[in-house]
Amino acid sequence: MANIIEVLSKYDGVARAKHIAAAGVSDFQLKSAMAAGAVSRVSRGVYALPGADAQLISIRSLPAEPACITAAQFGGLWVLEAPDHPHVALTHSRTYQGFVCHRSSTPPGLLDTVIQCLRCLPEPAGLIIAESAVVLKGLELASLRRRLNGRKDARERRIVSGIVPQSQSVIECLARFLLRRAGFHVESQVNIPGMGHMDLMVDGRLGIETDGAAFHMDRVSFEEDRRRWNVTTRKGIPTLIVSYQLLRDHPEEFITMVRGTLNRLSAAA
Repeated sequence: MANIIEVLSKYDGVARAKHIAAAGVSDFQLKSAMAAGAVSRVSRGVYALPGADAQLISIRSLPAEPACITAAQFGGLWVLEAPDHPHVALTHSRTYQGFVCHRSSTPPGLLDTVIQCLRCLPEPAGLIIAESAVVLKGLELASLRRRLNGRKDARERRIVSGIVPQSQSVIECLARFLLRRAGFHVESQVNIPGMGHMDLMVDGRLGIETDGAAFHMDRVSFEEDRRRWNVTTRKGIPTLIVSYQLLRDHPEEFITMVRGTLNRLSAAA
């Protein structure tokens, strides 16, 4: 006999009655779990574990499933910015106030989610999610390309062509996008002997290292960053260190800084 807690956990803590029953949980088990306070009925035909995500409860109470950027968030993919309203997948054409509705005959899988994001979101946001699906979840680029072979998919194919499977972070992906859009030649994860891999190299002359506080809070990481920067200095590789906040909030300032640095390098040559 199925364990109701395990069943609900597989649905991220929120499931509809039909899915609970299909998993082998009896009505007696469900009522017993509710009586014990282990499970709550959060809306008609929807049950949840204590502490379940409130947004997921609201989505499955419609009933619907997370879609597009919202599914990407729940799936642990890189997301540039949280959406103003949850994106949901529906099997019908009805819409709900406060939700962005996507028509889908089945709950979106990873590939479906990425395709939705590429078609629905602005280019950098879609690229970041698609790249993270490749980097973090092993999504095959060939699968993406096969799904984007239609006449109306030219924009999406162009975005996918910019994916770098060796990418290390959302910051690196965003920096690369901004630089390429500005017309620079950008290489990713360039090997520097004695240092390791430089995040980005611009026009073969200027290194870019992306710095996020979340990844550099411990002493070991702090010392490693300094070692890397010292290596580039000794090798004569000019390097800029950029933050997520700079790239997200002041992209023009970032591009101006890069262009100005390259101009000064050219003048000094």
